[in-house]
Amino acid sequence: MSFYSYKNSNSTHCPCSVAGNEVLNGLNERVCIQVQRVYDSCLFQEQLSDQRVALISYGLVPGCGCDQNGDGCNQPTMPITFESCRSTTTEGNIRNLSVERMCDRPCFARVRGQVDVPIDILFTDANGREYIGRGVVTIDRDVLLSIPDESIVPYSIEAMVSAICVSGTYIGNNIFSLEVCVTVVLKVLAKVEMLVPSYGFCEVPPCEEFADSVCDEFFSLPLFPQTLCDEDAVRARNVRCTCGNYTSTTGLGCDGSTANAYMNGNNCCCR
Repeated sequence: MSFYSYKNSNSTHCPCSVAGNEVLNGLNERVCIQVQRVYDSCLFQEQLSDQRVALISYGLVPGCGCDQNGDGCNQPTMPITFESCRSTTTEGNIRNLSVERMCDRPCFARVRGQVDVPIDILFTDANGREYIGRGVVTIDRDVLLSIPDESIVPYSIEAMVSAICVSGTYIGNNIFSLEVCVTVVLKVLAKVEMLVPSYGFCEVPPCEEFADSVCDEFFSLPLFPQTLCDEDAVRARNVRCTCGNYTSTTGLGCDGSTANAYMNGNNCCCR
């Protein structure tokens, strides 16, 4: 099973949503944990046109249909047709990083640099063989970020990246012209030890084999039908009333037009 299996719905040592007085129930200690603290971050999203990306390397996609000896498969046959591209990792590389503190805004600094976004480019040759190549989309950034004061443990500036291509064209010499949607999140980070309230250690449940749990959900149903509709209980179980037509955003609305539905005040109930 998992943390969120119905079998763990009543566990006090599994992750779950809490509200109201439940937030304080079970808090029994202050724990020192080592984490990456985010002091500041900013988001950049843009659709970039005519991005010239040179292939760093490329290779044949397995199962391309070449002969067993691989003859004629090492080099693609012109013309080359672009298929798709997307980022290969969420970790971007920042080059030529410059951090200049602002005299008029002492808590901020001007952060400049180039962010490299690694991408995989999928393309086919004249014989219909598929190749995949590695390239890099480079984004220039010049932003303001809040920078912490000097300390023994230094801060770092990192980039979280993602990219996907809208279209592309091969223009020769292992270079593609791409129209690409890029997301870059710059973060000011430091590895710190923080004191946080704790509910104690998690209880890690055993894994639940899919084939062995065919009847579990059915067996978890109540033996007898409920006599009254309880909207709060239904919402807590995230179960929707399956009779009548849904007319409310919660799925609990009912117009009473079907034989298996009736109205109990403003509630939809099932017979």
